[in-house]
Formats: sequence, structure tokens, C-alpha cells
Amino acid sequence: MKIKTIKCHYHLAGISLFAAALPVDAAELANTEIDYGPLKTYAQSPLQSNSLTPLVRSGFSYQPDTVELFATATIASVWAETDDYRADYYQNALSVGGYWQLNDRWAMELGYTWRFAADNHLDNLTKAFHDIFGLGQNGRDTVDDHSFDISVPQYGVEIHDFEGETMSNAFSFYTSYQLMENAHHGLSVGGTLYYNYVGTGPFKVSNFEQGIQANYSYRNGRHRVYTLLGMTYRHSDEVLSGIKYNKFALSGGVSYQYVLSPKHRLLTELHVYEGASDATSDLSEPSTEVLLGYRYHTKHGAIEVSMVENMFNMDNSTDIAFSLGYRHQL
Repeated sequence: MKIKTIKCHYHLAGISLFAAALPVDAAELANTEIDYGPLKTYAQSPLQSNSLTPLVRSGFSYQPDTVELFATATIASVWAETDDYRADYYQNALSVGGYWQLNDRWAMELGYTWRFAADNHLDNLTKAFHDIFGLGQNGRDTVDDHSFDISVPQYGVEIHDFEGETMSNAFSFYTSYQLMENAHHGLSVGGTLYYNYVGTGPFKVSNFEQGIQANYSYRNGRHRVYTLLGMTYRHSDEVLSGIKYNKFALSGGVSYQYVLSPKHRLLTELHVYEGASDATSDLSEPSTEVLLGYRYHTKHGAIEVSMVENMFNMDNSTDIAFSLGYRHQL
């Protein structure tokens, strides 16, 4: 799990040393025309990723009539084993969408995400890291690699060998209103409508959800900070294969971006999600994710990569995930 983390740190350190040598004017950084804000990386915890979970977004607006198109691919490994449930599988996601800054105040976004089970071989990476650093495998070494199993006896949920199945097939509409904005501070509020439809298979569902959020951001020279406070409401209490979800769930997050140069950015984020279910003790606990990311700006777009690690409670969040995305402004 950490092998790639270590490699990532070396790569980012190299980029930092190279970029630090570039002559960059502070005023140029403070007035960068395009700031893509936080990472376009969705929640990766098993229950939250297959439901509506607010994204950390910028509290600043784009120039009126700006259109941003985006696409992201993610691979993740899930491992959890408690007295109440067990989950051992891979989930992957493809997301596409578009964001439109209508005017100084209003913006809207349309998005689609297909999340599916497929073998991405992250088990080998995770176990190798644990062996190298002498860490316990938490039961990983007692089961077959590359399995697809979910067991929650409390609700009679037993799903096995579901490789190739669609886990969620979600459409979303987001709109925001700019409350305040100046050179250093930005504050917006937004709302999301979300519909997840899977017609067949073990994850069959038709579910409508709604969310609201507040986005506050601060920028000064090379530094950018973005924060989130959000809440989700679910019409149905069954989302992922009959596991009982809470009707309401709170979300919080903070993202920090350091501008190395006009083309290079480093980002780190912390996401905290209220327990999505009262079904078991661990799933009712908050899920915490830490993200490390790098963004490269092109003339009209940006390429970003990120890694997601769970923290504190290892049995209600994704073991590890990697994302690659591209964002393009018209």
C-alpha cells in the first residue's frame, strides 16, 4: 500500500526541487488565470462511494461563461474484517462531466459515474508493503488474492464472485450560488441532485438522493485552502445491496494547494464522512480519507493524479485508491 506512496513522495520531491529553481513572480502566482481548485477525486470509502457524498469544491468562481470538461479514472482496493461484516473486493470508477459558470453568481455541473468491480491487482501491492515494514496483514494473508466478497450477516447480505458487476451507475446535477468573493476569500453554497440506477445484478437499485454544501476558500500568493461542510439526504435507506444506510449524513473536508509554478501544483486533502450506516459498530463510525495529489497545467487544461489512504478506522474505508484525471476549460 505504501510502496507507491514512497515512490510518489520521491517524484513530488523531485518536482519541488526543479520548480523551486524556476523564477516565478509572486504577483503572477497570486493572479493565475486558471485555478482548478481542489482535486476532482470522489469519496472512496465503500458506502460513501456508492452514494451521494459532497465533493470539496472551490469557494471561488470562474470567469463568466467558462466551461470545464472533466474525466477521471479510479482504481481502489477494499478490505475490512470485523465480527459484524467482511468486505474484500476491488472497485473501479470512470467519471465524466461538465461545469458551466453561468455568470458572476451562478454555476452548474452535470456528471456521470460508472462504478464497477474488476481486478486491478492492488492486493499484491498492499501485502508487499505490509511485509516490507513488518506490519500485520489484518487477515489478508488468510484469504485468496483478488477476491470479490461482501458479507453482512446482520442483514443477510452474502455476495460472492461479483467481478464484472456494476456497483453504481450514477447521474448528478450540481448548482452553486456565489455569496461572497474578493482577492483572498470566496464563499459559495451549492446543492446536488443524484440518481443511481443499476437495473440488474446483486447491486440492483433505483435511488434518489439530495445534498447541500457550503464552500469557503482562501488564497494568498502560493497558497490555496478550500473547505467543505455538507449534508446528504437519502430517500431510500437501502443503497448498496440491502445494507441499511442512514437517511442523513454529514461530510467535511479541507484541501490545501501549494503553487510551485504556473504549471505545477501540489495538493493534500482530508475528508471526514459521518458513519453511513448503523448496521454495525465500524460502519457507524466516521470514515476518514487522506489524499495526496499533483496537478500539471497545460495551456487550456490540467492533468491531475492522486492517491487516497484511509486513516483511524481501517474497517469502514477503502484500503487504498489511485486516480488519474484530466480537466479542460473552454
